Amino acid sequence: MPNSDFTLTSPLSAAATAERPLLALTIAWHPELQRVGEQFIAEREVALSRYLPLFRAPETEPAGLGYAGISRAPLRLVQDADGVMLWPPDSRMVVEVQGQEVTVPQRLTTAQIEAGVIIGLGRTVLLCLHWMRCLPQANQVPGLLGVGSAAIRLRALIRQAAGTGATVLLLGETGTGKEVAARAIHALSGRADQAMISVNMAALNESLAAADLFGASRGAYTGAQMAREGLFAEAEAGTLFLDEIGNAPPLVQPMLLRVLETGEYRPLGAQRDRRSGARLIAATDQDLYGSGFNQALLRRLEGFVIHLPPLRMRREDIGVLVLQALRAAGTAGGLAPVLPVALVGQLLCYHWPGNVRQLQHVLGRALLALRMGETPGWAELVDAVPAAPASVTPAAGNSSPAKSRTRTRLEDVSQHDVLQAMRENAWCVQYAAQALGVSRPSMYKLLEAHPAIRRVEQIAADELRHAWESSAGDVDICAARLQTPAEALRRHLRVVNGI
Repeated sequence: MPNSDFTLTSPLSAAATAERPLLALTIAWHPELQRVGEQFIAEREVALSRYLPLFRAPETEPAGLGYAGISRAPLRLVQDADGVMLWPPDSRMVVEVQGQEVTVPQRLTTAQIEAGVIIGLGRTVLLCLHWMRCLPQANQVPGLLGVGSAAIRLRALIRQAAGTGATVLLLGETGTGKEVAARAIHALSGRADQAMISVNMAALNESLAAADLFGASRGAYTGAQMAREGLFAEAEAGTLFLDEIGNAPPLVQPMLLRVLETGEYRPLGAQRDRRSGARLIAATDQDLYGSGFNQALLRRLEGFVIHLPPLRMRREDIGVLVLQALRAAGTAGGLAPVLPVALVGQLLCYHWPGNVRQLQHVLGRALLALRMGETPGWAELVDAVPAAPASVTPAAGNSSPAKSRTRTRLEDVSQHDVLQAMRENAWCVQYAAQALGVSRPSMYKLLEAHPAIRRVEQIAADELRHAWESSAGDVDICAARLQTPAEALRRHLRVVNGI
């Protein structure tokens, strides 16, 4: 059914062009899992019961909640200038707001609804009350899940960016899905049949970064026994994704600027310039607008800027993300366990400082515990997965680190400390670096020098495949078994044929 069918109801047709958000209810969890993500766009007053209102997705027929545990007596939601009043039904059905049982009317402020309010009905159905700033739409960008207006807006921007040849700068907190967005832009662009090359700028060796990016002729530096192509040449007419651009070594930032200004670069030791046909997409979770990052380069990167919203600002999408993880777990390792509704409620109410990546890690551990017949404790699940930092880290450059951030000298970090930090932080380089008090580039140097930590490219294909299969599709478990950074493993698995 087309998206335009949503305009047939009077609330939508009246509010679609108004300068105010629409009040929406999204099914965040339901015993019939296919209903997760269905929505109802409300008028100022809603009577919520077993049969009404009618929820729907863009391509499904509308239906009431329908579950026998939902009361026929309605729960009322009444919108006013200060927010929404919630009136519990005159029934025995348990009503919960943000995980707390309520029996008397509740005032929900505009700010609370902005963050998303989770309403539980009969300990079986979970709804998210939130604002919608556009009409619901079918997802036309595979891989970027979400039913709320923030997700819809993000997909629209990605489609727009894909239709241009402009350089794209993706800004967002760690774990918001910047690489997923970059891959979507490439897949929807006219370069989809060409290669997309990804490079983590924080992982580049500072002394060899220019050669890695632009190539080098024979004898250009000590150890250069033969000429080598750089990543720009490898990307050719495709897309070059510069992840963690804020950590680009200061030496190569002017070189990147020249490529963006002229389309030309010169490999180290070469006598002639080369032209690059690659499209650049850059991403960072850092503040590039300080004094540390090359501001002329930043201006060139701002051809098309996309801000990725944190998960805490799109709570209505969490149920859809959880359902996708369940389906993926079932595909990888047989039937996925059934998640307890209480656990799903906690997932929905949590603030997720580590965003989608942290949610995936927590779900992976929860599913593993359930497969083993254990009941996962919420505190254990969250404590086992470190969150992203609340503050923004300084961009790479000549400026000194912020005074409030204490750094550890590399010579004070032992190999035991490095291995322990990686093990305790789910083999995530960023979190391990934070635990040790070192920068990410410094952490990569420590990893390169560690005899027990392996580069994923050096692991034999048979060993990699066996570890992947025995980990039931969980990248973190696989990384721990192989003793290799999880992010690099995740990227490697995407390009390994058959995995």
